Amino acid sequence: MRYDYLIVGTGLFGAVFAHEMKKAGKKCLCIDKRKNLGGNVYTEEWQGIQVHKYGAHIFHTSNKEIWDYVNQFAEFNHYVNSPIAVYGNELYNLPFNMNTFSKMWGIRTPGEAKEIIEKQKAQCGITEPRNLEEQALSLVGRDVYEKLVKGYTEKQWGRDCKELPAFIIRRLPVRFTYDNNYFTDRWQGIPVGGYTAIVEKLLEGTPVKLGVSYKEFVAATGAKVPGRGGVNCSGELESSDRGDTFDNVLYTGMIDEYFGYELGELQYRSLRFEEEKLPDCDNFQGNAVVNYTEREVPYTRIIEHKHFEFGKGEGTVITREYPAEWKRGDEPYYPINDDRNNELFAGYQKLAERERGVLFGGRLGQYRYYDMDKVIASALELVAKIK
Repeated sequence: MRYDYLIVGTGLFGAVFAHEMKKAGKKCLCIDKRKNLGGNVYTEEWQGIQVHKYGAHIFHTSNKEIWDYVNQFAEFNHYVNSPIAVYGNELYNLPFNMNTFSKMWGIRTPGEAKEIIEKQKAQCGITEPRNLEEQALSLVGRDVYEKLVKGYTEKQWGRDCKELPAFIIRRLPVRFTYDNNYFTDRWQGIPVGGYTAIVEKLLEGTPVKLGVSYKEFVAATGAKVPGRGGVNCSGELESSDRGDTFDNVLYTGMIDEYFGYELGELQYRSLRFEEEKLPDCDNFQGNAVVNYTEREVPYTRIIEHKHFEFGKGEGTVITREYPAEWKRGDEPYYPINDDRNNELFAGYQKLAERERGVLFGGRLGQYRYYDMDKVIASALELVAKIK
């Protein structure tokens, strides 16, 4: 059989692209190395609770076109992300706002908070930050940095803040209002029934093969594909007596892996999730997201999934999130977009431009961190460009 597209990855980018190509009359096949649809937005139900299997995902956007687009596939609730931070025995609201400052310093007005922050910034005397610690101190002063930034950031990156570049936190959101809403986007919420249902609707009518990587699929099926998966030096499809033919490939996996790490490995931070089901507990922590900002606590946060849908479901499920160094074979989560990696990625982009019939998209294919609305927008932009 001849297909227009082989789509590698069933995350949001691949699923949106497949949906739009099918609407345009194109024949597509999707594959994914995981045994589930949806990439990192995959959710799984347990006793009426939608469990975010790869970390918390709260949809938020200021783009009405994207908000209207996703609402075709799900009804969204009115969940507002309002994390809590734990430092020792102290609890603080996030993002940094008047509730945070009132608890930290026993003050009440924005003027008092601004005066304390400006005084602490002046005491640090930093004019040209040389590292992340100095950058943070120059933005929020010592108290907020020591209690709410330092330990959490060092766990995230696995390095002392003095060893991290300043550009990682070019700014820190400081709000002088009593507002615990983490996002400022106009539209925000969680899909009722979970994200997996959205991906299933996006892929309706498109065949999907799970649990197989791109290389395994090509090798096992004899599929004829463009690019390094199956062309010779002249750029013509290799002859084969078996296997389907794909005119194009959309690749949403790691771009350096596609090219066999020919120029070197791009760097990532990884995550490890420790999930615990508590059938006899109705409410473990009282909030969906609780951050632990001390470096001595090994995890960065605990997610209690039922609070994303306002306490629905029996029992409860929590997930502890542990940052980790990435090595080949681990799941890559956060690209490390420093000068070295950006330069290396630019080299892979040049290789990608020479791969006739192969497109690269998504967080791993484009080596950048994407919020969900930006993933969808990027996929739609690619579709519009092709059309």
